[in-house]
Amino acid sequence: MYDVTPMKAPRAAGLLLRTLVGLLEQPAIAPLLVPKLMRDVGIDRLRQTPTADPLPAVHPLFLGRTPDASLPALDPGHLAWPEAPRPGFAFETSRDFTAAYRTGGLSPVEVAERLVARVRVDAERSPAMRIVVEQHAADLMAQAAASAERYRSGRPLGPLDGVPVSVKDELDMAGYRTTVGTSFLGKQAASADAEVVARLRAAGALLVGKVNMHEIGLGVTGLNPHHGAVRNPYDPARATGGSSSGSAAAVAAGYGPIAIGADGGGSIRIPAAHCGVVGLKATYGRLSEHGAAPLCWSVAHVGPIGATVHDVALAYALMAGPDAKDPNSLYQPAPSLQELERADLRGIRLGVYQPWFEDAEPAVVAACRTMLEALEAAGAEIVAIEIPELGLLNIAHTVTIVSEMLAAHAPYFRAHPEAYGLDTRLNLILARHLQATDYLLAQRHRVRLCGHFERVLGQVDAIVTPTTGCPAHVLPADALAEGESNLELLDRIMRFVRVANFTGLPAISFPAGYDPHGMPIGLQVIGRAWQEDLLLRIALAGEGALERRAPQVHHRLLEGIGERVLSST
Repeated sequence: MYDVTPMKAPRAAGLLLRTLVGLLEQPAIAPLLVPKLMRDVGIDRLRQTPTADPLPAVHPLFLGRTPDASLPALDPGHLAWPEAPRPGFAFETSRDFTAAYRTGGLSPVEVAERLVARVRVDAERSPAMRIVVEQHAADLMAQAAASAERYRSGRPLGPLDGVPVSVKDELDMAGYRTTVGTSFLGKQAASADAEVVARLRAAGALLVGKVNMHEIGLGVTGLNPHHGAVRNPYDPARATGGSSSGSAAAVAAGYGPIAIGADGGGSIRIPAAHCGVVGLKATYGRLSEHGAAPLCWSVAHVGPIGATVHDVALAYALMAGPDAKDPNSLYQPAPSLQELERADLRGIRLGVYQPWFEDAEPAVVAACRTMLEALEAAGAEIVAIEIPELGLLNIAHTVTIVSEMLAAHAPYFRAHPEAYGLDTRLNLILARHLQATDYLLAQRHRVRLCGHFERVLGQVDAIVTPTTGCPAHVLPADALAEGESNLELLDRIMRFVRVANFTGLPAISFPAGYDPHGMPIGLQVIGRAWQEDLLLRIALAGEGALERRAPQVHHRLLEGIGERVLSST
């Protein structure tokens, strides 16, 4: 029944990649090469699989409510429970920052000064970390001064006031360019914030700046020929995953406990897993997409990446909810965090499709199995499940996302294809050879494929898998300047994440362990539509079972506070 077969294709980088792209751009030669490349990604299977579903589903199937822009906002007061001591390395959390500000041990202005200095240090490191692509020190200092004044007057805006938050370069941030990882977009600074950025700004967050990403989100390694490859704080010789590479790396490197990412094919969860942090892709339509680059509208999500589950829950609470500027966000029930108040997992049924769960490198399977045992010890019941046609779903998702990205970038790609990095250029060339019927077939299959998950989630409360099929890989030297085409690696990285984008279901990744090289491994939990609170509850239980390790590159923005508080008393 398990039908996922590994993709097989020769890797290309450097001269070979340049030659391949050049040949595919020749009208006389491309028809000789394209059929083989299409077979490599499974397009023949998509075309040959019959479907009885007469109508396509052009978005996830649970958007059926009456639109309502007046739902109440989430109350972050649901997050007021005392945090248990975290075993192992302790990342600085949102609570740590606000506690320091309330006691007078440190001010937001000092944190902002430290941030600017540490970003500069990492930019000058060899190799450079390439996390931040744009930072305006004066803007950050002005935000910090306003936050410090609110604390002095006893009127902070809430649990994120003065907390550093990084923004993926896919979302607008007033006064900053939105390049979407390219060399040619974002020539003019954005005049307004994306909706989720605006909500965090209104809560007093210190918006650190724009962070790096894989070009136009069309890749999952973090390689970027224009802004540089983002380096993994756990080992700068290794990749971060992508496409929200800078967002996950910013959190792991200690630039703040929260970052905003975006996820069309695992792009929040993959880098969160590779960088040892937490990433939440909420239900399709739960968070507004207004002000995010329009790349892949039927599978796209924005969402939080955080140092801890609490940080992610806090950011989610402030970002979630309807937005009249994004019609897809109007079809949601009121968001809730009530499940987080329950301390154990008794009564929760977690589904495991064993062949899928074990289709990863041994170190990944071992760490995820250990974490699954910890969730069972916390009260969860592990239930064996089966999910058909996962391989077909992966192909249908690939056709969907690359078709939508090509449509979004068609004017630019026609005008100057050479402006894109070679790996992005190759993917867009291949997308151009897809047929309109391929996209429609993918959407017709979507009806049945979403139904498989609806049936399984009628039997269990959530589905558990590894987040990725492998830990972060060593960055290949021949790919740093121009990228690479490595279909087998991409397939391993994305093996478990695409289903949540194609179905629109919520999914979370949280740290599950480490491989023999000390690289982080993530566990993914996929839930029913709109039940993000349950996913956060499961991740919270898992978080307490893991002794976390420190990244090699990490900055403590709150260092020295204890000594200062003691001396002042």
